[in-house]
Amino acid sequence: MAAISVHRFALCITCHSWSPDRSMVAFCPNSNEVHIYRLSEDKWERAYVLQKHDQIVSGIDWSARSNRIVTVSHDRNSYVWNLEGSEWVPTLVILRLNHAALCVQWSPQENKFAVGSGAKTVCICYYELENNWWVSKLIRKRHNSSVTSVAWHPNNILLATTSTVGKCRVFSTFIKGVDTRDSDAGASADAKFGEQILQLDLSYSWAFGVKWSPRGNTLAYVGHNSMIYFVDDVGPSPLAQNVLLCGLPLRDVLFISERMAVGVGFDCNPMVFAADESGIWNFIKFLGERKTSSFSGPKYGSQFSEAFGKFYGQSRQGTSNNGVPQVISLLTMIECCTSCIVSLEESGSSSTRRFSTSGVDGNIVIWDLENSEDLLEFL
Repeated sequence: MAAISVHRFALCITCHSWSPDRSMVAFCPNSNEVHIYRLSEDKWERAYVLQKHDQIVSGIDWSARSNRIVTVSHDRNSYVWNLEGSEWVPTLVILRLNHAALCVQWSPQENKFAVGSGAKTVCICYYELENNWWVSKLIRKRHNSSVTSVAWHPNNILLATTSTVGKCRVFSTFIKGVDTRDSDAGASADAKFGEQILQLDLSYSWAFGVKWSPRGNTLAYVGHNSMIYFVDDVGPSPLAQNVLLCGLPLRDVLFISERMAVGVGFDCNPMVFAADESGIWNFIKFLGERKTSSFSGPKYGSQFSEAFGKFYGQSRQGTSNNGVPQVISLLTMIECCTSCIVSLEESGSSSTRRFSTSGVDGNIVIWDLENSEDLLEFL
């Protein structure tokens, strides 16, 4: 079992993010508040409650370098929180949205952050030193549906998005005076702000959870049609492949290394995917263990009820080779849909051994792959 600890914080968790030293965690308990818990003497204690939004907080990201928290909400607003003394002080960010803000993420250099929304718009926000406030520039021409997730490329310029019409797009977010031209960015280095670099039409259902690999060589996202998509050589001629799941759809994905990724979703059990030496991605295993246990059914008082009970038991529980009914129990630490997966490694790390998940059950589960010998070849 890769899960090392389970912490129940609320009845439901919308999203969560960790402090730079991983001693505190911020999450939304499916309300308009953000709760921050601190680990003290092996116990989690509530340290702060951030109250500024009017509706459900849909996105949280805690910057690793500057120790700032950005939040977005269905109330169409965003706040950047700075710790001043013993209090978190919010600064309003004008997003100019007419529908809910759905997701948010700091850029790798933390000089910008991106907000996806139900207004068919992506907001690229940055700090304007002259006026001492956060401003936003909008990417609105290409999207024709809600933007469900955003992900920054390591070069701090490219941004990937997913939407409810199944499309995954990559845009340039270069802002003069904020960014610098980098020759490592390739052909996209000369692209203007908001210019679309790539559009992927691989899914015909809602798409979620877009992520870049640590080096930015591979892009992954998931679809509500129980598919996960991997795209190499992002550019004019991308190499795309998909993996069909045998279970329920995923909601989010995280790259563990350049060759391995973990997906979480409605199956309540993290799924590991890896690429072989030829670059073909495949499903490897569930992180949660599956265990089979014997089950003794009730004794019935008549032949009819006994026969009916046997038939009913077989249809619901399955039957072993010797005719004994069995119950297949999934021994994971997750009870409901998992909607969020976050790395616990330092920003910019080439691989991820530890990560956390959260979802509808209100648990934050910490996972560690250090002792997973069957996965070490992909790390």
